[in-house]
Amino acid sequence: MSNDISRAGAPGAAGNVADCPSVAALLDAAHQRGIARLDAEVLLSALTRMGRAQLVAFGERTVDPLTTALYEAGIVRLIAGEPLAYITGVREFWSMSLVVRRDVLVPRPETELLVERCLVLLTDAPHQVADLGTGSGAIALALARERPAWHIVATDASAGALEVATVNRQRLGLGNVEFRAGHWCKALPNLRFDAILSNPPYIAGDDAALAALRHEPRSALVAENEGFADLLAIADGARAHLKPGGALLLEHGSTQAPRLRAALVAMGFDRVASHRDLAGHERVTEAFLPTHYSPN
Repeated sequence: MSNDISRAGAPGAAGNVADCPSVAALLDAAHQRGIARLDAEVLLSALTRMGRAQLVAFGERTVDPLTTALYEAGIVRLIAGEPLAYITGVREFWSMSLVVRRDVLVPRPETELLVERCLVLLTDAPHQVADLGTGSGAIALALARERPAWHIVATDASAGALEVATVNRQRLGLGNVEFRAGHWCKALPNLRFDAILSNPPYIAGDDAALAALRHEPRSALVAENEGFADLLAIADGARAHLKPGGALLLEHGSTQAPRLRAALVAMGFDRVASHRDLAGHERVTEAFLPTHYSPN
């Protein structure tokens, strides 16, 4: 079979039905080129407006030449390692369809653990919550949808990221999220919060994992001090912006929990604990400002 998906159908004059490959042929050709079946289905679904179940049920349906060409272009980008979300322009997070582009990281399932823990820790009564480095707005918007009575301040130093997050807030119709520009706690107003959450950069600059993430913004991935610089900066600043007894929740790398827990204890936090993601890795660490906390 030719490596060009656009030739997956029988040859014929341009624009003829014979030029139009079937859904099944396009998906099979992508699979033969090393593309995961799910990714191929999601890409074709986005282009044809057919649900994935329809693609499977009506695999004999033909796809017009323009859509086939766009699909081929998307497959080429997938082969080059570009995230599927950047190609389709959307990503699902917490059962929400979020707009994404190169200004923001692609939201990942493990980050849902941050949302889960915050929902467990705080009641559905009115609360003030901050999401630092919001990116696409995934965390803040998930919390806002689950807890309409909460007021959430979501911040980011990237103007492009805030544009994406604002689009997502408008699409979802969530009015209880406020966006602010700025770096970590410096972007927070002169208020204290019941909880501060963040999924900051936590990858060391020499980590081999960065090769697979080359299409995503490096500034949202890499931190100095072996990946700890932003985690520690947020924790340090959060002490001035948490209410007594308030919670700090941080996503981090799979091997960073022990050092982060020790640092949080040294900063004066208590009830420090880490939680595992679905893969079994310690992924989120939470800590609480003591009720009678006072700076050293």
